[in-house]
Amino acid sequence: MYKNKDNRRDFLKKSGLLSLGIAGAGISGCAGQQKKQGEEDQPFQQAHNQVFNMHGYAAPKLDVVRVAVIGLGNRGSGTVRRLAPIEGVEIKALCDLEPERVTKAIESIKDFGHKPDSYSGNENDWKKICERQDIDLIAIVTPWHLHTPMCLYAMENDKHAYTELPAATTVDECWQLVETSERTRKHCVQMSSNCHGGIQAVVLNMVRKGFFGDIIHAEGAYIHDLLMRYIFSKTMYHNLWRLKENTGKDGNLYPQHGLVPIIQMLDINYGDKMDYMASVSSDDFIMGKTVKELAAEDDFWAPFVDKKFRGNINTSIIRTNKGRTIMIQHDVTSPRPDVRFSMISGTEGIYVSHPGRIAKSHAGWISEEEFNSLVEEFTPEINKRFSELVDQAMQVERRGRSYDRTSPTDWRLIDCLRNGLPMDMDVYEAAVSSAVTPLSTWSASNKSMSVEVPDFTSGAWKTNKRGMDINLENGGGTTKLI
Repeated sequence: MYKNKDNRRDFLKKSGLLSLGIAGAGISGCAGQQKKQGEEDQPFQQAHNQVFNMHGYAAPKLDVVRVAVIGLGNRGSGTVRRLAPIEGVEIKALCDLEPERVTKAIESIKDFGHKPDSYSGNENDWKKICERQDIDLIAIVTPWHLHTPMCLYAMENDKHAYTELPAATTVDECWQLVETSERTRKHCVQMSSNCHGGIQAVVLNMVRKGFFGDIIHAEGAYIHDLLMRYIFSKTMYHNLWRLKENTGKDGNLYPQHGLVPIIQMLDINYGDKMDYMASVSSDDFIMGKTVKELAAEDDFWAPFVDKKFRGNINTSIIRTNKGRTIMIQHDVTSPRPDVRFSMISGTEGIYVSHPGRIAKSHAGWISEEEFNSLVEEFTPEINKRFSELVDQAMQVERRGRSYDRTSPTDWRLIDCLRNGLPMDMDVYEAAVSSAVTPLSTWSASNKSMSVEVPDFTSGAWKTNKRGMDINLENGGGTTKLI
């Protein structure tokens, strides 16, 4: 069907879906799609026949949201602690290959009254959780290649999916998520940086109120030095999966933290869409050298000495249908200060982060006093409400790591489910932000040729109502922290 289509049968076998008899439903949709006129020269499927629009869809409300968490490593253990203090959440099951991780996670939330069942030691235990009838939401915090199979199986078993990023690692997987979510009418929400809180919510509010004029350009990144503490750690990731993800390919491996806030600021999927992109990667000047140095002292690292590592810095440029541009970078090995969402530029002003600054003309940046005044003026209702809830729940433990703290995104997900509201972040956002990785890999491998970005909304972006209800205009905000 398209040049780099995954071997579908292998995927179904690996994910366990083939043996369960659901290969012909929903997942087969993209495999059976025929390219439309004008798509023949594109390496990826560009559209499909939308069977139901999940944007703006409100699932039946749940007074109690019964949750299971699959994957309890570095991020998953934090996910458990983030969800535990939210009113109306009942954590029913925890799953990990390593039994001690499950035991530790159960212990970490006992003060909130949760008594989850334990699943460990078997690589297929996660399926048993998805098949249970007393769970509403599956939180997936596993290695990247498992996110899509687990999301699909959760939705096929009548569960909403809340997945760590990336939601998918191939364009084919992105389509599988979209088609399965539409057919089952189950939400598929990707955990990611976004505009639910902090300065990003403030800037989104400013964008929507026209403070920067017409938006022309935006920039974001995942610049975060993971080299020794994470990538070359023997214990941080099960079976060194994060190191292995950095071998054998180029491209932007992790665009969502910088890109998703921009998607929301530019109304991507509801008013605009990404049209095409191009990507370029540097060579690797760091990882290959590092592993040789490690192997000289420890034979454990010897198998990685001859591996080809991805380029240290990737830069991708995206053009939207409305003629705006986005620059996204990825760099997790050089000694640069952290960067996520970093800039929004319009016809009447610009915001730049690190440190946060605003300019309205070539004359220079506004004063710190004026900047703080604008932040106060444009702080949206969702920020105010969440801050109030945190202040009221003094017993909610606020740990040092960001993924240990209950975030506005976790809270808003549960709040929407409990109030029967549409998700602020839907499967189309998860798909288009995840697709940037395989698209950038293809472009970087083809001398930075441009490649079209699939329209996962199948044209609905033209009429979809604006998402990301940061001012709680459609309700909600009633769920407490306990």
